[in-house]
Amino acid sequence: MSAYELAQLNIGTIRGPIDSPVMADFVANLARINALADASPGFLWRLQTEAGDATAIRPFENENVAINMSVWRDTESLRRFVYRTAHADILRRRAEWFEKMSEAFVVLWWVPRGHRPTVAEAIERLGALRSKGATAQAFTLRQTFPPPDAPAGEQPGTFGDECPAT
Repeated sequence: MSAYELAQLNIGTIRGPIDSPVMADFVANLARINALADASPGFLWRLQTEAGDATAIRPFENENVAINMSVWRDTESLRRFVYRTAHADILRRRAEWFEKMSEAFVVLWWVPRGHRPTVAEAIERLGALRSKGATAQAFTLRQTFPPPDAPAGEQPGTFGDECPAT
């Protein structure tokens, strides 16, 4: 078993205030999808306020940028949740609630087991992905890297059509 866990951050620019009609269906599904994540094999932690989600956390200059951050046992656990559960239905509807982004909006990186990343740490990793592309320090589900303690010779993974551009 690896001494590392997989952290992920994804961001999106919402199309209106979180309590606006345009965001209503997204908000209506939030608790259900968060509960699904919480119960998913390999899920370890997610960023949330006392309200139970991260919608009030707005660390960017543009206050319409919402964030989601979580930690998973490994890439396969996260991939299974993202693309093989009801989350995939919500993901397909992303354009209803979020503006199209021209830069990377999802970043993954390995953290020591038990470490829960800060928002600042996550934003730094997103910046690294945007400036350097996918590396072992900041990558995507489309182009993954093994944890630092993986057996010698384990190669980065590349995944096709299942993963949207991230």
